[in-house]
Amino acid sequence: MILKKLNHNPAFFSFALGAFSVLAFAPFYWFPISILSIAGLVVLWTKAANPKQAFKLGFAFGLGLYIAGIYWIYISLHTFGGMPWWFAAFCTFCLCAFMALFVGLVGYLSKKLGWICLSAPVLWGLSDWIRSWIFTGFPWLTMGYSQVPHSPLAGFTPIIGVYGVSVIAVSIATLIGCWLAESKQAEPKQTVLFKRNSLFAIFMLIVIGSLLKAVEWTSPIGQPVSVALLQGNIAQDIKWSPDQAQRTIDTYLNMVQQADAELIVLPETAFPLIYDPTDPQQQQYLTVLKSQKTNNQPNNIIAGFVGQKISVQKPETNQYLNSAISFGADTTQSYSKNHLVPFGEYIPLKQVFGWIYRDYLNMPLSDLARGGTTQPPMRLGNQQVGVNICYEDVFGEEIIHQLPAATLLVNISNDAWYGKSIAADQHLQFSQTRALETGRMMLRATNTGATAAIDPHGYVLAHAPHDVQTTLNVTAQGYTGSTPYVRWGNWPFIMFCFGVLGFNASAFVWRRKPL
Repeated sequence: MILKKLNHNPAFFSFALGAFSVLAFAPFYWFPISILSIAGLVVLWTKAANPKQAFKLGFAFGLGLYIAGIYWIYISLHTFGGMPWWFAAFCTFCLCAFMALFVGLVGYLSKKLGWICLSAPVLWGLSDWIRSWIFTGFPWLTMGYSQVPHSPLAGFTPIIGVYGVSVIAVSIATLIGCWLAESKQAEPKQTVLFKRNSLFAIFMLIVIGSLLKAVEWTSPIGQPVSVALLQGNIAQDIKWSPDQAQRTIDTYLNMVQQADAELIVLPETAFPLIYDPTDPQQQQYLTVLKSQKTNNQPNNIIAGFVGQKISVQKPETNQYLNSAISFGADTTQSYSKNHLVPFGEYIPLKQVFGWIYRDYLNMPLSDLARGGTTQPPMRLGNQQVGVNICYEDVFGEEIIHQLPAATLLVNISNDAWYGKSIAADQHLQFSQTRALETGRMMLRATNTGATAAIDPHGYVLAHAPHDVQTTLNVTAQGYTGSTPYVRWGNWPFIMFCFGVLGFNASAFVWRRKPL
């Protein structure tokens, strides 16, 4: 009965399924919904007349998923970027449509190759992975994230990473979808056998994932550290205002002086100024940061600044960086963001897209330099702190560059760009996944939220309320050792997917050969 109703307007139903699947991600964490939504899409794919129709259904699903899931791009472009509402809406829709193409291609190729139960999961996983690097990458709403941290499938994350979890989650969804769409003309014995094998496969994946969740891939090292995560709650529309800069600086200096912890972490660009230790006024601020003590012992502070790459011969070529700089008991160290946000922190194809900034956008620091891929962790006290800035924690294959040396991970961010939307919570889920992949605690200090401490299993230990000025005091434990993902990264997932596709493509060619 349900399948008959779907036949009347399958594209709309596919769009609704995509939008519905957003509930599987943070802040909702209803992880079964993504599997059920994709299962519904697979039913539509199996009923599709040809690959072209399967593409349209996949595109509709993706459009629903991304419009419902990343609508907050509009807020950053219009409310804080100053872009006219119509152009901001158009740009947001174009991004959603571009990402929806990947789901459409999964449908097209799965229908073309046949054996949807085999091809759709690996194609979906590969599409999520490709989105992580094409045009510098935007892997938002990768299906694997929907399973972190509560699903049994999250147990696979330290082994095969989030893209591997995408394959497993879509595999279960595909088995359910093919089961629901099983043709009445099929042999009864074949139908029973397929359903029995599908149930067994799903059961085993859930059991194995549950058992893996109990595995301790890493072990504690050193004494726990008291940490203060500062959330200044500086409104984005005044953060870079010259009239408000001193107020912002004073806010964070006061919060630092009131903090009582061995490690104090401030958000991304907490100080809205270009770091220059020779400047007399900045020396006053830096003195405050360097002189803090806890129990009469100097502590360490990590603070966000705008850094510089200075050219002595050509000062006009100086470049700016999004940097985290440490002060206090140990030698001053720095980390500068390497994976920049396209159109937010650098201008891709500047000659082509420069007019957007000139005529429509008003974003500070929109043309930054990269910090480099080989930056070591900061040695602070008895910990090696692997720092990442803003949405760098979306890229697990880049986070592991500082591992296994890093014993503790720290993310500093400013998600105020997206207003009071679900973006900050989605960002928190990325950090949860990185903690799970690496077997390390992840500490997050943000401007307006989500400021939090996450354990090595991806669970949030403490979470500050959003949009308030507060300090989150936590105790952090360093960890040593390597998960399989830290050792091998995405390579096992990539080789598996291409191996399956190669087998499926060979079988497709063989099936088309005349006897």
